[in-house]
Amino acid sequence: MPPPILEARDLHFAWPGMARAAGLCGAQRLRALDGVSLALRPGARLALLGANGSGKSTLLLHLNGTLRPDSGVVLHDGAPLDHSKRGLLALRQRVALVFQDPDDQLFAGTLAQDVSFGPLNLGLAGDAVAQRVAEALAAVGLENLGEMPLHMLSHGQRKRAAIAGALAMRPRALLLDEPTAGLDPEGVSSLLAHLDDLNAQGIAILFSTHHLDLARAWADEAAIMSEGRVLAHDGGEAVFSNEELLQTARLRCAPHRRAQRAPGHA
Repeated sequence: MPPPILEARDLHFAWPGMARAAGLCGAQRLRALDGVSLALRPGARLALLGANGSGKSTLLLHLNGTLRPDSGVVLHDGAPLDHSKRGLLALRQRVALVFQDPDDQLFAGTLAQDVSFGPLNLGLAGDAVAQRVAEALAAVGLENLGEMPLHMLSHGQRKRAAIAGALAMRPRALLLDEPTAGLDPEGVSSLLAHLDDLNAQGIAILFSTHHLDLARAWADEAAIMSEGRVLAHDGGEAVFSNEELLQTARLRCAPHRRAQRAPGHA
């Protein structure tokens, strides 16, 4: 088994003010992460499942270096994350995070300008930037919309635009926070097909969701989070068939048959 690209080991983290918001005092603290361990290996299709407030987004923000744990460590290629400006820039060329709301990520005037932001920050020449932008837009099916103002894109297109901005950095791992939130069924199918293509190119994909059917249809592995803990991380069916576990995590559980992937997206 190949070593992980990313690994969280015994992460503990509490947001400032959580205790006050919960009416606690003194040394009492509520933990957003409470001893989380998780590994993302090359080529993985990993679904991070949990109800709202289970800690999924907080974990993703640790895996890309945005947050630092109170204790525990995140490893990238076996080495602890370097949280210096230089270290985080190097990390984010290899590990890209896409937020749940694309409007938290998109900011430029046009789609192409937004996707070019990361490569420009790397100091690449104009031709190299243009090539990366073209490749990233083509990878998410937006190759003809580069000059489109961002506010004129649909919600689904903005979701894919945010992914294109991440892909322009040519990452090895793509972290997606609730990537299908707000999409209609056609938009979900389109997005998952693009993720199939990216995974076939060797990109490890971890996406968070509270939709059990979605995770079961797409992921090869699943990790279940509840109250800041990872309760299980295993092959998909081993997790999806554990009704007691799913009930504990407040995830809907019902008998399902694993969905077949579309032809050409093995």
